[in-house]
Amino acid sequence: MSSIEKKEHISSIQYPILILLFCSIITACQTPVYTPKPRTYPKVEYPDRGFQAFNKTDCPFSFEYPTYANIEITKESTNDCWFDIYVPTFDSRLHCTYYPIESQMGFEKLWTDAFELAEKHNVRANYIDTQPIEKNGQTVGFTFDIEGASASPYQFFVTDSTQHFLRASLYFNTQAKQDSLAPIFAFLKEDFQKMLTTFEWKEE
Repeated sequence: MSSIEKKEHISSIQYPILILLFCSIITACQTPVYTPKPRTYPKVEYPDRGFQAFNKTDCPFSFEYPTYANIEITKESTNDCWFDIYVPTFDSRLHCTYYPIESQMGFEKLWTDAFELAEKHNVRANYIDTQPIEKNGQTVGFTFDIEGASASPYQFFVTDSTQHFLRASLYFNTQAKQDSLAPIFAFLKEDFQKMLTTFEWKEE
């Protein structure tokens, strides 16, 4: 084989190898393109909805609360009308505290304290949506829907302005992020609204 033929033979072998090597380099240098996945939430097993009456004879009010929740009297209080509506499924509780109104000054302090306690959560929260409550001219109050990194995302109080005052705050016993708790909170909030629509002061 002549030297020219040898060169042509070598070139015919090297050419496809060089092409493959070039393609490999180009492929290796390309930045992979990732498609972002849509936001998802952990799967949650929601309890069946149903309601039962809260009608303790020693408390001057009644309402309906979820059948999947339990009433737990607050141990550190001697007042049986301080209680939690505990939801085992979500390890959450609506902490309720009742105060008899003993004077106009006492009523004004309870009213002011309710707003100040809600406002304390605004340090880490993004926004507080405050909505008035009014029922038949006998019950007034406010709900506080607290958005963002807050220990209590939902609070409210109701009062007859003369004798009775009830305040409530929702807490979750978890370190989960707010966006993960969002669907659970929405579920509970709907049922706690039922509590407010059925809330009544007992006649003296």
